[in-house]
Amino acid sequence: MDLPQIDITKPSIARVYDAGLGGKDNYEVDRAILRAILEHSPDAMLAARDNREWLIRVTRFLAGEAKISQFLDLGSGLPTAENTHQVAQRLNSEATVVYVDNDPIVLAHGRALLAENEQTHFIAGDLTEAAGLLENSDVHRYLDFSQPMALYQIGTLHHCADPDAIRDFMRVYVDALAPGSYVAISHFFDPGSGADSESAQRTQRLLTGSPMGSGFFRLRAEIESFFAGLDLVEPGIVAAAEWWPDGPRVRPLVRPQRLIVAGLAVKR
Repeated sequence: MDLPQIDITKPSIARVYDAGLGGKDNYEVDRAILRAILEHSPDAMLAARDNREWLIRVTRFLAGEAKISQFLDLGSGLPTAENTHQVAQRLNSEATVVYVDNDPIVLAHGRALLAENEQTHFIAGDLTEAAGLLENSDVHRYLDFSQPMALYQIGTLHHCADPDAIRDFMRVYVDALAPGSYVAISHFFDPGSGADSESAQRTQRLLTGSPMGSGFFRLRAEIESFFAGLDLVEPGIVAAAEWWPDGPRVRPLVRPQRLIVAGLAVKR
């Protein structure tokens, strides 16, 4: 796998997220973005943890109850505790997981995943180039598109600036999936009014105005449009922490937790 040169003068979405989760695969330029986020919102990383915990819960559901054995995890980011393949393969040792990312540090870690087991694979690619990615011979080598699979856009689409472009490439992905397939999306959320909306808009200005240049908070209807052609699974699009939690909630969600939502939908 040929890896692009890592530019440590520019922040990386994956590395900022890694820094927020307490990882070690990040640089000062990434930690500077994280410090700015935490100065604005000290509880911001609770949303990142909610996002990761939702990935674990939705993967457990898909590999277990839904009997999905193929996973295409787009923009997968840096490996951390409990990755998609670990959760899925704990329930089904034959589950195949294909990760796709274009960050050079993520790709470097992908090489280690390639050696971990025969059912886990890593492909360099741009999730916004759906047609090209779906024509990749490695994707078809590992995944059978005539059978149901799960496609993940977990914490990715809010880094794409153009919602029309998102709808276009999501339509390409959905059209390629077999009936019985699932699509999982988590996304920064703007409720549209009140103090939470004002906070969402301030955070968006901070993120998009930073060297990272992305982090878009969108209204519910716009996020729902990314699931076009699919049927949402109950409870629909909700705060990530509220999507089939593991137990009763003992304390209310803080604001950053209310500003990341998640949903799962099925193709009939």
